[in-house]
Order: sequence, then C-alpha cells, then structure tokens
Amino acid sequence: MDIADRISLPGFSSKLQPQRFFIALLPPLAIQDYATSVIRELSECFQTRTAKAPPHVTLQAPFLWPLETVASLQQSLRQVSSQHRAFPVTLSGFAAFPPRVLYLNVLKTPELLALQTQLSQALEQIGIVDAVAQRRPFTPHLTVASRNLTRQTFRAAWSQLESRVVNLEFIAEHLTLLLHDGQSWQIHSEFALLPAVPRD
Repeated sequence: MDIADRISLPGFSSKLQPQRFFIALLPPLAIQDYATSVIRELSECFQTRTAKAPPHVTLQAPFLWPLETVASLQQSLRQVSSQHRAFPVTLSGFAAFPPRVLYLNVLKTPELLALQTQLSQALEQIGIVDAVAQRRPFTPHLTVASRNLTRQTFRAAWSQLESRVVNLEFIAEHLTLLLHDGQSWQIHSEFALLPAVPRD
C-alpha cells in the first residue's frame, strides 16, 4: 500500500509539498552498534536489507507532512513528550513477522504503551491517521531485516537468530522526528521526555 493511501492529511493546500517523516525512539550508540552488526551479518549472509535509518523503535510509521508547517507537528510532539517521563526500554531476544521481517523484540511495558497511545491520539488530532496501524495492535520492535527476504532466506536467517540470547536495556529520553532526505532517514528534531523518577 502506498503511503498516501495510509495517511490522511485534510486541510492542507495542494501548493505545499509534503515530505516523509516518522517518529521513533532511538537507542544509545552502543545498542545501535549491536543492531547494526546484526543487520550487516544478515546482509552478508542472505543479502537482506533494512530501511536506511538509524536503528530505532518506531512509534509512528512514515507519514506525509508539509515541511513548511512542521512547526505545528513539532508542537504536538512537544506536548506529548512533556507529559511522559523517561523510562526503560528492554530488548529481549529476536522475533519475526513471518515471512518478511526479523527484529529485536521490545517488551511491551505500560510506559511504552502509554506513550505510543497518546502520541497516536495527538497525531490524529492534527490529521495524521494511519489506517493500517489502526487495524493492528502496536508491536514495538527494532528491525534487523525487512527487505529481500524470500521464504527460503527467511527460514535460514530466522534459524540463525531464534535461539540467540539478547537482553539489552536503555532509558528512552527523547521522541525523535526523522525526515527522509531522498536518500535516507535523518534526525530532524528531538523532544525530551521529563526526567525519569529516581530508582530506590
């Protein structure tokens, strides 16, 4: 399905040129480096690929928005981030959306689900409606292979990952808005969450 079919943006002038954005949590560099090493391993063994973006946990799938009015989008993200505290995100093992996607599994914690729910509601209020996401439950994940997977290569790649023990954790401190520059996804802006509650 084309992105234009997934996202409804009412009320914008046809003179405004929409750009592709998405919203995610970005782990720290050490975890990004681990994910990148797995992505490269699968690419070398099975010629798989992922989107040209830093390793991330998607909160809002790619959507179209005019760059000229990005300030209103940023304001919505700022409002959401100001109502949530930084929280731990746990990556536990590998999982899959057979037969097309392999990923690091992200645990569904109450904090993560609450943030994603409020973000979706805030985006709907400004006209960003993802029809596909509305029909599916939110499954947080960090993709390591999503392109060039045949059924045969999927089975082979999955056999390499399914028994691996991975337990990683980071503190999510920002919402990140990414913009596609025509070649790859780049960080456009970040929105700080409130400081985490100190642990006893």
